[in-house]
Parts: sequence; structure tokens; C-alpha cells
Amino acid sequence: MADRRIPVASGRPAERAGADRFTAEAERFRRELLAHCYRMAGSASDAEDLVQETYLRAWRAYDRFDGRASMRTWLYTIATNVCLNALSSRRMRALPSGLGGPSERGSEEVAPGEVSWLEPFPDGWVTPAADDPAAVVVARESLRLALVASLQHLPARQRAILLLRDVLAFSAAESAEILGTTTAAVKSGLQRARARLAELEPRPAALLEPADQQARALLDGYVAAFESADAQLLERVLRADAVLESTPFRGWRAGRVSCIDLLATEVLHAAGDWRLLATTANGQPAAVIYRRDSCGTLCASGIVVLGATEAGIARVTAFHEPALVALFGFPAVLGRRAKVEHSMDDSTC
Repeated sequence: MADRRIPVASGRPAERAGADRFTAEAERFRRELLAHCYRMAGSASDAEDLVQETYLRAWRAYDRFDGRASMRTWLYTIATNVCLNALSSRRMRALPSGLGGPSERGSEEVAPGEVSWLEPFPDGWVTPAADDPAAVVVARESLRLALVASLQHLPARQRAILLLRDVLAFSAAESAEILGTTTAAVKSGLQRARARLAELEPRPAALLEPADQQARALLDGYVAAFESADAQLLERVLRADAVLESTPFRGWRAGRVSCIDLLATEVLHAAGDWRLLATTANGQPAAVIYRRDSCGTLCASGIVVLGATEAGIARVTAFHEPALVALFGFPAVLGRRAKVEHSMDDSTC
């Protein structure tokens, strides 16, 4: 996560003291505000920008902050309304499974700009290792990929109400004040949001924590299968009802046989083509993906997030966007083979 502090326009002692005071009071909420803006927007990069805008607005209004509400409530008021303003002119972010039913056809890449895709979120942005373990679990559960994807189907204002009430535990009165509406409107909006969310995800999967021994074993098995192009190993880690989806492709697969058929025919060609490095995203085991190009260089390809359960991997969601690799703090290039085994002339590399 980039270190983005509030710029101070003047070096005068009074302004420096005000900036120091503001930073001391406000910066401790940055991580949870990032998570809030991500849940609202469905994009890690957008969340960074929205939080930065929140802090800029808060700094400009800091001399008028009278303390009637807590600093946390005040910042959430600004952040929520910054998100609502931004989302009023943006399309919903989606996953392939949110666009229609599963497909048995080959991968159909969506034209750039046709769909705004949901993005994964780096756990390290909101759950540093030093945090209380119980608080980390709660934060991760509210960032699960399936939940964030479902939230995007709610109208933005309903989304905000549900997050303020059910995730952040603000009271109905506090939520009404944050949104500039009535308590009755908050209660009505919450009821509709909960009902819609239950329709979208009636039985949320019981996912394992990334540090769970079985979850780590499933991730290791998935990584080994990819790096060795071993479809049989994939059979051992995927559940029978596993789902596979990958942006920027509209089609997605349901069922282990269908998932492995797609991967074996279109993705897993030869051992060494892929390299995966373990990480965590959205409170789930994940890996950074590198693909070897025709010159033998391992280049950033994207992120894969796994829904690990006691019965195996229930869902594989891959995001083929190289820029995400840097967002997770990994390099764009890993290395190059000493000897290129492809037919392309080295001079073109």
C-alpha cells in the first residue's frame, strides 16, 4: 500500500501543529477506511484514491471539526459520501459468474471497457500481522470475495447502509446521520439490502482461514499442479462442484470435470510455463501469477484467489491483470531461463 499522507500547504508552526494533530487522530483509521471503500467500490486501486480524497476533505475541514461525533464517525461520514458521489457515475464491478450462467464453450475475452471487473484486495493492507487475531478474522470475513461481489449488485446507498449497520456496527441513528437521512429510511434500506443479499448468496461457503493447515495444503497443491501442468493433481484439490472463473473472460465453468477440461486444454500446456507465489487476498489463500513468455522471462500475469473449504477448493477466481501484481507488492518480472527452449530468435526478446 502506498504511503499517502496529507500534504501540508505551509510550513508555518501553527499549520504544522495542526497537521501533526490531524495525523495523530486520523491516520489510525486509514486501514479500516480502505476496507470500507473497497467494499463499496469493488476495486483496491479505487479504494486508495477514495481514501486519499477522504483525508484531503477531512484535512480541509479539520478546523471546523467540533467533536460532536467521534473522529471515526466523522471520517466514515466523509468516506461514505465520497464513495457514493464517485459511484453515481461508475458502472457496477462484476465477476464473470455475475454476468450469467456457466458455459462449456471456450474462453470468450470481453472487449476492453465492456465490463468493469471486480478486483482482489491485498490482506496486508488491512490486517497486519501485529493485529489482534480475532480482529483479523472479523476483517477478513467481511472482505470475502463472494460477499464483495454480491455487495456490488446492491444500489450504492443500500450497500452503504448494510455496511454501516452489519459490518461496522453503527446504530441506525448513527447511520442516518452519516448518510444525511432518517432512521426509518435506514431501517427500510437495511431490510431490502439483507433480503437481496440472501437471494444472491443464500448459503455462503464455510471458507478456511488462509493460515489453516488444510487451506495451505490446498494452495500448495494448486500451485504445484499449475507449475507442473499436472491435471491429475488438480483433481485431488478441487471439489466435485468447484467453480472456475477468470477475468477478463465472460465464460466460467461449474463442476470439477468442466474446470479441469478448460485448464488442461487451454492453460496447462507444459511444466514451467507458470510460476505462482503464495499470498493472501480477501481473507483467502491466493497466489501471484507469472507466465513465461517466448523469451523465457517470467512476467506478471495477475492474481488467483481460492475458496478453500474442508472438502477441497470450492472456487478458483483468477484476475489476469498484470498491474494487480504490483498492487500486491510483487515485482513485474521474476527471471529468465538460462537457455530459451522456444523457436523465437533471441534477438526479438
